[in-house]
Amino acid sequence: MEENGPPWNLEAPSSSSSRQKLEGLLNKNMRIRMTDGRTLVGLFLCTDRDCNVILGSAQEFLKSSDMFSQGEPRVLGLAMIPGHHVVSIEVEADTLADAGCFRGSP
Repeated sequence: MEENGPPWNLEAPSSSSSRQKLEGLLNKNMRIRMTDGRTLVGLFLCTDRDCNVILGSAQEFLKSSDMFSQGEPRVLGLAMIPGHHVVSIEVEADTLADAGCFRGSP
């Protein structure tokens, strides 16, 4: 006996819209602030159900006690940010204009 899976649709009606918004952000530059004060900047490559985020070509900026000095970034390359460490996510304005489908805050 073959099983084709459950006969019901498990996706919520709004998940399609949310998925389209996320797909529109793929390969856009993002700035992610973390709970320990670090900021990572890189290309949004993917996320998962736990809100973990993968950034490509990522750079790390340490929290500075001096408002005027950001310091030199540390090049990380591919980086995974655990969802529970994410404080905020910003999409760079020039890449957001290209996305066209993501407006407003989450």
